[in-house]
Amino acid sequence: MKVLALGGSGGMGRHAVRTAQGFEFVDEIVVADRDGEAAVGFAERCNEKVRGAQLDVTDIAALRKLLLEADVVLNTVGPFYRFGVPILEAAIDTGCHYLDINDDWEPTLDMLALHERAEHAGLTAIIGLGASPGISNLLAVKAMAGLDSVDEVLTGWSLDAMDDESDGGARTEHGPSAAMVHWMHQCSGSIRVWRNGGFADVRPVEERNVEFPGFGAGRAWSVGHPEAVTLPLTFPEVRASANLMTGPESLMAAVAELRDAIDARQMTVEQAAEMMSQPMPDDMKQAMRSERTEASRLPPLFALATGSLEGTPRRVGALILGAPDGGMGGITGIPLALGLRLFASGGAPRRGVFAPEGIVDPDAFFEALAPFCHAPESKTRFESVDELVLVTSEPQ
Repeated sequence: MKVLALGGSGGMGRHAVRTAQGFEFVDEIVVADRDGEAAVGFAERCNEKVRGAQLDVTDIAALRKLLLEADVVLNTVGPFYRFGVPILEAAIDTGCHYLDINDDWEPTLDMLALHERAEHAGLTAIIGLGASPGISNLLAVKAMAGLDSVDEVLTGWSLDAMDDESDGGARTEHGPSAAMVHWMHQCSGSIRVWRNGGFADVRPVEERNVEFPGFGAGRAWSVGHPEAVTLPLTFPEVRASANLMTGPESLMAAVAELRDAIDARQMTVEQAAEMMSQPMPDDMKQAMRSERTEASRLPPLFALATGSLEGTPRRVGALILGAPDGGMGGITGIPLALGLRLFASGGAPRRGVFAPEGIVDPDAFFEALAPFCHAPESKTRFESVDELVLVTSEPQ
């Protein structure tokens, strides 16, 4: 298998490449980046399967040339509301299977609309196979399996990774990371959620109280994300769906102020991302850590389904008990690489464009993810899905 890793030397992509280079079924990985020197330098630190190349993904002719030489492309070039659709279209046109970590809801819908085009070309594309979306979607499937009927499914993630210094953090040498620009984009304007069995456009950064089985109540805030739109499309019986973020209340207040400024056109998304990506003073970091009481009651990455079981109202939660090394980069890039396994023996089971929950078996995925994960404060790796994934349940 020949793999093209777009943005493969970046904060997310490098974890995908480091993982994929160890797969026996992978013969070659081309790491392509706008910064050619960075791509070549990173490739030289990998094994003999990996080589670097310079590529600006806006140069469609050059992009198509590299896609023609690959079997599967791993796309980590963000923000995806700019680059997701044109790269997928180029992959379909050149006969290349596709995997990405798309975390914007708008291009998610546009890319799902390319399903028949990909199906006709005999190709499979999986969009949003990272942490959130990705792990979160498959946790949602695990949670919903504990109910006879589902009224609402929530997915959520912690902002703790946004202020760490690991790969995939707030800044790059060129300025705010794509992840930070994405975050400010999805915390401003309107976001799409699923309410009363249909789509609704609402304001982001709205607070709500979440009761998680076995953990108690915690506060969370709404944010634009693909899970809110893909889960009800895959499971149309769901009546409501949203994606939530958790973090210190003072941080959420700052985000709400930036939201208001962006919406009033007092600043751009990029300017807001620049402000949020500046190093935080130590005293402010300490103050925020002391606030993480109610928010920390919720798991750092989770899904929560509410509905009924045997006629009784019930809520079911699902979470992972550990994570890979590398902070946001590791927990996002490694799941993406694991998606290559679908193409290793006989190809993916279906053709078209899919969200993770539409094509990835949750148990098989978590079984593959477990050896990369360890519990907090421990270096002992998990060995199975049963060790990694915890499902909790309680009456409403």
